[in-house]
Amino acid sequence: MPVIKYPRIRDPLFYEWDRKAQKCGLRHTIYAVNGDQYTGEWLDNLKHGKGTQIWKNTGAIYSGDWKFGKRDGYGSYSVPDPVTKEYKRVYTGLWENDRRGGRGMFFYPNGECYDGEWSNGLRSGWGKMQYKDGSVYEGQWLADQHNGQGVLRLPNGNRYEGGWKDGKKHGPGKYFYVDKGQQLEGIWVADIPKCGVLVEFDRDNAPAPPQYPLPEIELHDPAGVVAEARAMFDDSHN
Repeated sequence: MPVIKYPRIRDPLFYEWDRKAQKCGLRHTIYAVNGDQYTGEWLDNLKHGKGTQIWKNTGAIYSGDWKFGKRDGYGSYSVPDPVTKEYKRVYTGLWENDRRGGRGMFFYPNGECYDGEWSNGLRSGWGKMQYKDGSVYEGQWLADQHNGQGVLRLPNGNRYEGGWKDGKKHGPGKYFYVDKGQQLEGIWVADIPKCGVLVEFDRDNAPAPPQYPLPEIELHDPAGVVAEARAMFDDSHN
């Protein structure tokens, strides 16, 4: 009995082309229409896993973790120098949803550097900022500004320790004039000390102390007014 062979049913070619076009797993370099290129891992047509992206317009390079098409995890971002064309690191650290998020180090074009926590692409949390003039701030941040408790050290050795709000000294704090051997402890509002007490400390080792020391202030209560008022206050609360 003759054997009848039927032709194998094949899917249309465009099904095969579509299957091959689906990006999943490890791929070699993929070029986008705008000239950007990506080399790394994919999942369901999205960059996912380890990979490196190069942007054609800026020449910037990101190498690190991806999650569903966005930078997420640990990665490094670099840009070419406009003169030497050598790559310089801009940011190395953690990313969340395609923005800086978590702990990371950012290098500014003017030489300044921030090492600390980020949220939604902004300095937020605890971090240390080294400024171009030699000043160093270490403390709490919120939305790219000093906010909370922090210490600012100036190039001449003076420093402020205390509260901050919107990038300015705000609240209780201490300002150490190391060059003069003096300390101001008081309340600040928008970078201005509103009230406080100025005392001396380590005057003998200060490089530029004032000509005359601060006078000592002694409280006198010959009539016992303060003691009597205190006693009346205590009696009224017993």
